[in-house]
Amino acid sequence: MQLPPLPDSPAVSFVMPVLNEEDFLESAVRTILAQEYPGEKEIVLALGPSSDTSTAIAERLAAEDPRVQLVANPERDIPAGLNHAIAASRHPVIVRVDAHSELTPDYTSRGIAALREHAAAGVANVGGIMRAAGRGDVQRAIARAYNSPFGLGGGAYHGDGTPGPAESAYLGIFRREAVDAVGGYDPGILRGEDWELNLRIRRAGFTVWFDPALEVTYWPRASFTDLARQFFATGTWRAVLVRRYGRANPWRFFAPGALVVGLAVSIITLLILVVGALPWASGWPILLAPLALYLLGIAFATFRIPEQRGVRDRWLTVRTLVTMHLSWGTGFLRGIVFGGGRVVDRSRIS
Repeated sequence: MQLPPLPDSPAVSFVMPVLNEEDFLESAVRTILAQEYPGEKEIVLALGPSSDTSTAIAERLAAEDPRVQLVANPERDIPAGLNHAIAASRHPVIVRVDAHSELTPDYTSRGIAALREHAAAGVANVGGIMRAAGRGDVQRAIARAYNSPFGLGGGAYHGDGTPGPAESAYLGIFRREAVDAVGGYDPGILRGEDWELNLRIRRAGFTVWFDPALEVTYWPRASFTDLARQFFATGTWRAVLVRRYGRANPWRFFAPGALVVGLAVSIITLLILVVGALPWASGWPILLAPLALYLLGIAFATFRIPEQRGVRDRWLTVRTLVTMHLSWGTGFLRGIVFGGGRVVDRSRIS
C-alpha cells in the first residue's frame, strides 16, 4: 500500500509509557530532546501510577520544556499507555520510545530518511538495532545475553543485519496513517504488543522495515528475579499470540516451551533411574538427551559470548541464559494452557 510522500523534515511525536522509571526517565527524555533533527518535536509521556518519583521527574521535565507533554495512563499497561500518548499527540510521524532506552543523536533523522526513501514500497514503520548495556556485573551479564543469539535470538533487531522488510521492529518510527488504519495497539495484549501491531500493519498492506543504521541503547533488568518476572510474562503473552494468530507466529516462539518440556522429561527420567524404578536398558538415553544437549549448548554459548572476564562473568552468563530460557518457556506453557489472564511484567512494580 502506497503512502503519501513525507516532507523533508516532518513534525515528529515521541510517545513513551512511564511506570516506576526514576533511574532512567530523565536520561531517556534528554536523549530525545537532544535529537539532531530540524523538524518540530513533541514528547508525550503516558504516566502510570508509579510508586517511585517518576511522576515528579516527568512533571519537572514538562515544566522545563514545553515540548514535553503529560497524559495519564490509569491502566498502567504499556499498550494502553501508548494509545493514550498517541491520541494526545499531533504530528504525522510517531516514534515509540521506552524509558529504558537512549536514542543515538541521529536516530530520528535516519529513521525519517528511511521512511521517505522507501515510501513507494509502503514502508510504514522503521526500526533498528537494540544494543543492551549494563552498569553492574549482573546487568552487564543480562545485556550480553540480550545481544547474543544464544539469549534472545530471532529478530534482526537483536543483532546486525542488512536493511530490508522485517517481521517486526524494536520500538519503531511510524507513519500515523498506518497506526490509525489498524486501530493502534491492542490494549488486551499486555506483552508482545509491538509484534502484534506490526503483524496487523503488514496484513493491512504496509511494510515494516529494518535499518541497522538505527541504534538504541537499552538498559535491561538488573537482577535475576526481575529478569525472571519479565521473561515469564513475555513467554505467557507470546503464547497468547500463538493462540490468536496460529501459523503467523515464527517457529522460535515455540522453542523455549519445548525446551522446558524436554528438560522436565529428562529430570523425571533421571530421578526414576536414581531410585531404581526404571531399568537402565529401557531407552533412558533418549529421554536424558534434552538435558544433556541443553547443558552442552549452555557450555558452548558461555564459551562463545564475547566480553566476559573471568570465571564470575561466565557463571553470571550461565545464570542469565538459564533464567531467560526457562522463565520464557514456563510462561509460554502457562499461556498456551490458560491464556494470558492478568499476567503482567511486575519487575518494575514495587
